[in-house]
Amino acid sequence: MATRIFVVGHKGMVGSAIVRQLSKDPEVTLLLAARSELDLKDGAAVHAYMQLHKPDRVFFAAARVGGILANNSYPAEFIADNLVIQSNVIQAAYDAGVHKLLFLGSSCIYPQLAKQPMSEDCLLTGTLEPTNEPYAIAKIAGIKMCESYNRQYGVDYRCVMPTNLYGQNDNFHPQNSHVIPAMMLRFHEAKITSAQRVVVWGTGKPMREFLHVDDLAAACVHVMNLPHVQFTAAVPNPMCSHINVGTGRDVTIAELANTMARVVGFEGDIEFDTSKPDGTPRKLLDVCRLSSLGWQYSVDLKQGLEMTYQWFLDNSDELRS
Repeated sequence: MATRIFVVGHKGMVGSAIVRQLSKDPEVTLLLAARSELDLKDGAAVHAYMQLHKPDRVFFAAARVGGILANNSYPAEFIADNLVIQSNVIQAAYDAGVHKLLFLGSSCIYPQLAKQPMSEDCLLTGTLEPTNEPYAIAKIAGIKMCESYNRQYGVDYRCVMPTNLYGQNDNFHPQNSHVIPAMMLRFHEAKITSAQRVVVWGTGKPMREFLHVDDLAAACVHVMNLPHVQFTAAVPNPMCSHINVGTGRDVTIAELANTMARVVGFEGDIEFDTSKPDGTPRKLLDVCRLSSLGWQYSVDLKQGLEMTYQWFLDNSDELRS
């Protein structure tokens, strides 16, 4: 009998990658609901959907997300919407008898000055990055809600915390996207306008870790499918049970820019505007816990950027509309 899996947030970059991954398994029946069909902020509607469809498993990849500008402009909505969505989905899943759920968080849950690389146990040991604190607080609450349901109700709700993601279905908005899509768009526009140079903010020295979204999806399915005994052996503390997902390798922003130029085919100069801030010197996840559970990434940065750029070219008309 097929396993019925509800992917919450299946239209987003992460959710759509999980759908692509799960679609490879003939023993899986996917349950998908677009925003127009199911408002996740409507608790009664979410409860009714879960009761009607009775999923066996839930991948929870929905969230209100955005860049620094959006987080600064709408902090109340970022914390309120995410808390409501999480509470509705997790409670409705439990009420519908869902024993296994996977909750996706973000590496922004860790303190701004956490030691590098960041291991899971540095959660709640320091002050968060101020710009996305409301979002991070909501994600931490999601982790703690899953852990609390596990402890009180004996369910198996697991949490993964990905590093910086990129890939198919990313947001290429010029003012409100993350590092890779913003940089890819800038290099692409420089190429098609035959610009002489591209200016990158900062010194180029900060180091960042990037994970292709297809690798994240594979990791999510891997973690969800782990037998309970194997999972709990690697994650013995039920109050620190989340798992970092990343490559365990980082690159400088300068290395990223040079690789991006090669992938896009930009042949001009790259200049670094050192009057602009660098931000945190380094952000890297410790992925030892995930490695011990038998998973590691497979898409290297250049390959992932090539895949993403091809997708961008194939969809550029739609992205501009």
